[in-house]
Amino acid sequence: MNKIITIFFFVMFVIGTDTFLISPLLPTLSNLYNVSTDISGWMVSAYALGYAIFAFVAGPISDNLNRKKVMLYGLIAFTISTFLCGIASSFWMMCGMRLIAGISAAFVTPQVWASIPLLVKPEKILKSMGIATAGLAMSQAFGLPIGSYLASFSWSTPFFVLSGCSFVLILLILILMPSIENRQNIQNERSVVQRYKLLFSNPKASKLFLAYLLFQTGNFASFNFLGTWLNDDYNFNVTQTGIAMLILGIGNFCGSFFGSGYVSKLGNTFTLFGGVILMAVLYFSLPFYHNIVFVELTFFLTFFIAGVLFPLMMSLLQSLSTNARGTIAALSNSAMYIGATLSACIAGFLYHHFGDFTSVTTFTAIMFIFSLLVYKTSGILTPTKVSATASQKVVK
Repeated sequence: MNKIITIFFFVMFVIGTDTFLISPLLPTLSNLYNVSTDISGWMVSAYALGYAIFAFVAGPISDNLNRKKVMLYGLIAFTISTFLCGIASSFWMMCGMRLIAGISAAFVTPQVWASIPLLVKPEKILKSMGIATAGLAMSQAFGLPIGSYLASFSWSTPFFVLSGCSFVLILLILILMPSIENRQNIQNERSVVQRYKLLFSNPKASKLFLAYLLFQTGNFASFNFLGTWLNDDYNFNVTQTGIAMLILGIGNFCGSFFGSGYVSKLGNTFTLFGGVILMAVLYFSLPFYHNIVFVELTFFLTFFIAGVLFPLMMSLLQSLSTNARGTIAALSNSAMYIGATLSACIAGFLYHHFGDFTSVTTFTAIMFIFSLLVYKTSGILTPTKVSATASQKVVK
């Protein structure tokens, strides 16, 4: 199974890189298509919008199907749409292809999270999810630099290279990944609405997703404005901000890759509560530093902890049901995008109204506290539910 988990790592890396790929290209594409800066943002939003909306149906649909086939078809559509981005002759064609790429990704990534508990031993689930998360973290760290470097040859080059990598992954999945069919689901197929009703009949489900939404809202509130803050308070240019984000991404990668060891030693409850509280303190302290070295160190530590927490949160969500793993994975991804959207609006208002980053980091800390309170009341972290074995004995 090590080969499959490695493939999942690169699937998450490719999908994640595509998410960040277009940001450094926006000035070039704005000039190419003769559109204003505010309108050009739709080339980014189209991808996120396609992913967020279709994730709601992609998960439940995939729970009735062979996960290998869903991943393959999703990657094929992703490969084609990404390639077509490289030859897009108009602004609206680019937006359309980005929309399709986001929709395709919404069918691919849930299969990663849903397949891991079915392919690895219970005691290796958290570590495997950490490896997959590390692929996403690597894309966060290196997606923008990779896109910038490839774009130095031509604006089309990043799209062609990424679609080529995706095609290689299609071949590897076709050859190496086993077929994953949920026979119980085939015998008793349910509609999208029925699957959500069944999932949320578990009283823990609504609280777990709410806790995850609150956490991501708080996390993205500060994350989205780190670059603006660095520019305002430290006069960082684009290159310096990129280096800072690189350090942040490396911290996230290290936490994702090595985090399972800390969780096994500290336990789920202590890791989750201690990690979120420490992240709240680190975020809140950022505006009070006057030395960039401390800022960079805080970046690394904050996102190292985030890398540890994300696989744990995903594992807790996946423990809700064995029959709706795709639904859970897709809904968690939608919650993340919704949190990112809400945080952008709220944090933007706070930053503009109060004129400093402290208001934003305070909001982040408050969201983290609310998230922990909801996790506490959910009951998911009781001793009988936190073990890896227990994650297989789920409510149907």
